[in-house]
Amino acid sequence: MTGEPILPEDLDELTAAMADLTGALETEPTEAEILDAVCAEAVRAVPGADMASITAIRDGEPTTAAATDERAVEIDRAQYAAAAGPCLQAAETGEIVRVPLATAGAAWPEFTARALDLGVGSYLAAPLRVDERLSGALNLFGYGNHGFAETDSRLLQLYTTVVSFGLRTTRRYHQARQRAVELEAAMRSRAVIEQAKGILMAVHRIGADDAMKRLVTESQRTNVKLRDIAARFVEDLSSAESP
Repeated sequence: MTGEPILPEDLDELTAAMADLTGALETEPTEAEILDAVCAEAVRAVPGADMASITAIRDGEPTTAAATDERAVEIDRAQYAAAAGPCLQAAETGEIVRVPLATAGAAWPEFTARALDLGVGSYLAAPLRVDERLSGALNLFGYGNHGFAETDSRLLQLYTTVVSFGLRTTRRYHQARQRAVELEAAMRSRAVIEQAKGILMAVHRIGADDAMKRLVTESQRTNVKLRDIAARFVEDLSSAESP
């Protein structure tokens, strides 16, 4: 990229922000907590940023998924209502949008008017694409009319690249963990059902199919899950055999 070099102190802030965000991800937060942290650390990572928000596009409709300030939400809503604005452009084109509010009125009058009313003078938005569930933009708002610098764009691009990777990795981990939990539960269910079948086969001298039919019939009659019927049967038998 061309432009002024990124200063070491700016890289230090960016590195610290990403380190803190990584630490937050390791605590297994909710999605809302993660996105709140992404916004908070973005303000820290990019000089001149005073507020941040995340625009998420879900089923073709934009919504603000997180924000550091209610004023950022109001500016986002002005863009959504007009179906036009820099955050939507960043989300749709996949390119960073950097604008001083003094020159944005012709392109986005509704956005510009609301932003100026709320004291915002500069705006920077970068595409944020994690997966099919989360795609949109990370938006930064500055009170000054500096318009953000080219180095700010580069810092934000680096930040969103790392954030996207981190969020994808975190989601895959949680999905894999959830599948493992579900598999473990399925195996426990299968084990108790097989145990109940074995008892029925031994007590009534019947085959595996007939034993299974008895369990299914009882499950349907009582409207209780098959696993719970089997567990109850095994537990009742164990209790009866206890001295």
